[in-house]
Amino acid sequence: MSEVNFLKANWNLLEGFKSDQSKGIEHPDVQKPVEDSIHRISLPLVEPGIIPDMNLLEVINSRRSVRKFTADPVGLGELSWLLWSTQGVQKVLGSGVGTLRTVPSGGARHPFETYLLVNNVTGLEPGLYRYLPLDHSIACLGAQIPPFKVTSGCLGQTFCGECAVTFVWAVIPYRTEWRYGPVSRKIIAIDAGHLCQNLYLACTATGLGTCGIGAYDQQAMDLLLGFDGENEFVIYIAPVGRRE
Repeated sequence: MSEVNFLKANWNLLEGFKSDQSKGIEHPDVQKPVEDSIHRISLPLVEPGIIPDMNLLEVINSRRSVRKFTADPVGLGELSWLLWSTQGVQKVLGSGVGTLRTVPSGGARHPFETYLLVNNVTGLEPGLYRYLPLDHSIACLGAQIPPFKVTSGCLGQTFCGECAVTFVWAVIPYRTEWRYGPVSRKIIAIDAGHLCQNLYLACTATGLGTCGIGAYDQQAMDLLLGFDGENEFVIYIAPVGRRE
């Protein structure tokens, strides 16, 4: 399939195709496992009052890409809101075959993991974290990645390394491929857009800002976060901070 054609509706490719799902192969995990030794931090519940009351028309009309932030921290409650808005689980389907979340995903496959490069979040030590949507917590994976390395991996965009927290979404393609095989690339590309748009709106609603980043060094960013580049790799990046 050419580089252009994978963006087209190629459902004819499924004619005669037997997916791993149809073969009875066990479904992939809806959340990447975490070792028991990894420290987890529960996040504040997302409930009425966690963010200012702002109507949807105002939020959509105010949405902009933001590349300049103040030095003020992002609150832990605000981070909780952003994570829930982008990947929060509302229902686990069946015996864990899929999930319904706050964003749509083709076939409820949700092939993403959310990593956080934390520099300035109230109540959190700077470091590398991963969101665990099944119990709305974060796992502390390691020390802070130096901002200059993040900036370099984002092709010199300094606000990516120096903001309060950078969202890095990694994709595990097999979660979608298990059901959709050769048409998975288009589905994953669409799903990634849902993620970041929700982040834009969630940030806008609470006085924060973000900017979706597609310009980054794939190999460098995968290496920084320890991905193999095939079974899991960076697909989208979004720095977050308080708007100037």
